[in-house]
Amino acid sequence: MSPLSRQIEQYIQLRRALGYKLEREGQLLPDFATFLEGIGATHITSELALRWATMPASATVWWWAYRLSIVRRFAQYVHAFDARNEIPPRDLLPSTKSRRLTPYVYSEDDVLALMEATNMLPGLKAHTYATLIGLLAATGMRVGEVLALDRTDINWQTGILVVRHAKFGKSRGLPLHSTTVQALLAYNDGRDRCLLRRHSPAFLLSLAGTRLLYKNVHFTFLRLLHQAGLAERHPRRPRIHDLRHTFAINTLLRWHQEGIDVSSHLPALSTYLGHVNPSNTYWYLTATPELLQLAAGRLEQALGERS
Repeated sequence: MSPLSRQIEQYIQLRRALGYKLEREGQLLPDFATFLEGIGATHITSELALRWATMPASATVWWWAYRLSIVRRFAQYVHAFDARNEIPPRDLLPSTKSRRLTPYVYSEDDVLALMEATNMLPGLKAHTYATLIGLLAATGMRVGEVLALDRTDINWQTGILVVRHAKFGKSRGLPLHSTTVQALLAYNDGRDRCLLRRHSPAFLLSLAGTRLLYKNVHFTFLRLLHQAGLAERHPRRPRIHDLRHTFAINTLLRWHQEGIDVSSHLPALSTYLGHVNPSNTYWYLTATPELLQLAAGRLEQALGERS
């Protein structure tokens, strides 16, 4: 292992100890180290960082900027130990902070199509991925949170699911609908019948009896999108993370339609979703035209009542 690779490993371990997941950084930074080692470079320069960040020629400028921002944060860390490592300037590429993709909102039929598409998978894998998709849609959990679930994190008597590995090390309890509990219990029983030997305490298991890996989940989800006929949706392909967005947006839509005071209930939704910053939850109010239209209608009604 090269000195730079060791520093990347230490950097990732340090930030994860502070509560950051660093799922993408954990994949991209080793790739950056391999790039530098391949050309014989021993230190980070702005030119090399930019060259690596823009290597995927077909990628968007936003993705290039995101890759560069990851290197920049790491460069700040190693620069403190060795000033020969340059910190790339902020303005080499457009900022990633100003762009947040409009989520794809899955319809109920979309979710059912995805779950039915899991029938193409072998044995327990089909049941595992149908349960994964259903749980994401029913709770709005992050993918990483679902993959980190252990069997002991679900209380079958109370119907409470405990998220112990959320962002920044915070835990939270999620009350589940009775139908969700029944679906999870069915998977729990089926999994134990199929896998007599388990090598992990994880709730969702691979065919080998181990915890699911995010990269494998992402690859399989792309296959399911194509099988379900959702891969060519516009303006862009739906993402697995959009199931979380869909849960949040549908919750707000339902509150608006039922005449519930959304502003007073937003903190509860923020807590349920595990948002550290409430502004992340407020963003959903402007995420879809339907919510904007409903909010505008409520505002007009309120102004009309005052006049």
